[in-house]
Amino acid sequence: MHILMLSDQHAASAGGVQVSIRLQTRFLERAGHTVTVCAPRMHPSHPVDPHDVDTASLPITLDREYSASLPGRRTDAALDRAMAARPPVDVVHVQADFWQAVIGYRFAERHGIPVVHTFHNHVEFGIEQVVPAPRLAVRAMLWAQGLVLRPRLSALRPSAWSYLDEFARRASELVAPSRHFAELLRTRGIGPDIEVIATGVDDDLIDEVRAAAASSSGERRRPVFLWMGRMSAEKRLMEFLEAVRLSGADAEFRLYGAGLLLGKAEAFVARHGLGDRVVFAGRVPYRDSLVALASADALVQTSIGFETQGMTVFEATVVGTRSIVSDPAIAGDLPEGAAWQPADGSVRALADTIAEVAGALQSGTADSLSPGAGDSLLQSTQTARMIAVYERAIRAHSRAA
Repeated sequence: MHILMLSDQHAASAGGVQVSIRLQTRFLERAGHTVTVCAPRMHPSHPVDPHDVDTASLPITLDREYSASLPGRRTDAALDRAMAARPPVDVVHVQADFWQAVIGYRFAERHGIPVVHTFHNHVEFGIEQVVPAPRLAVRAMLWAQGLVLRPRLSALRPSAWSYLDEFARRASELVAPSRHFAELLRTRGIGPDIEVIATGVDDDLIDEVRAAAASSSGERRRPVFLWMGRMSAEKRLMEFLEAVRLSGADAEFRLYGAGLLLGKAEAFVARHGLGDRVVFAGRVPYRDSLVALASADALVQTSIGFETQGMTVFEATVVGTRSIVSDPAIAGDLPEGAAWQPADGSVRALADTIAEVAGALQSGTADSLSPGAGDSLLQSTQTARMIAVYERAIRAHSRAA
């Protein structure tokens, strides 16, 4: 098969979906398939990858790392020219929610190709968190979507969910990265048949990562907790730091990532004298993040209601590290025994759990994960399941034709 994947952001930019797309590509090719990845052109310098077909774009962030393409006839023609030099596409896999999703559906319609759509983002929650006028933003999205995808197929009341449903109505197969997000989509009228395929963890790195973590581990004076992610409001970074302060735990808290709240977080740590406990480790390569997870005593996941999947907690589970999971929906997607859960979503409850886990780790009474607990989350397993979805989409499309 030749699979054309589409992503709203270039695979060379920072982000979990981008890392996953490169990983999916490698394992699909290992299974004998061909992959092309179509995304907006990335403006900063980055390595050239032969899998990429970039569409013309405009930067949308100050650092110019992220960009957007404008769907329409000019982009259609450019993509058609680029794809004409490659083998015929058998299936389009949309892993986007905005501009590149539209570009993908337009390409599929022009060429009579089935679409598999993976819903990665909780669009409604994201808009409410980052846009000052969310209702107006949704209306603008629906208006723009209606200009470039016709006729309108969704019968849902205008909302962020009807926006996603417009894509779903055009797809042959629907995929969600977790059970809880698939169920949320169904309750909002999208589906009902949604395959759950998690974002996988790189099989090739696991043994290497575990060995590296074992060689670097030694006697610790205190437990090590990790926090990983984009430093933005929806990730509840500041709530996490307040919980660290309230917990009084004698532990080291290493924060991996960057974002708009980094300066505010550093100021909070300085103001409250937490510099002996909190370490800002910055952004690190994927392998290094896995080694850090494997070396840590626990990961702390703090966002609630935002994530469509628990990518970092999945990774932690695979490398054998338990997590404190604030979002009960994400905890429900993990193998039994992989997570500690705060009593509720409050900062106080999180602080109490941090203190409790730190105490159990120091006393040696904390349960450890059973070997192989996260094997079902490996990329090889997810790729085999996705190939079956692709084949099903192609068969269904052929019958309909």
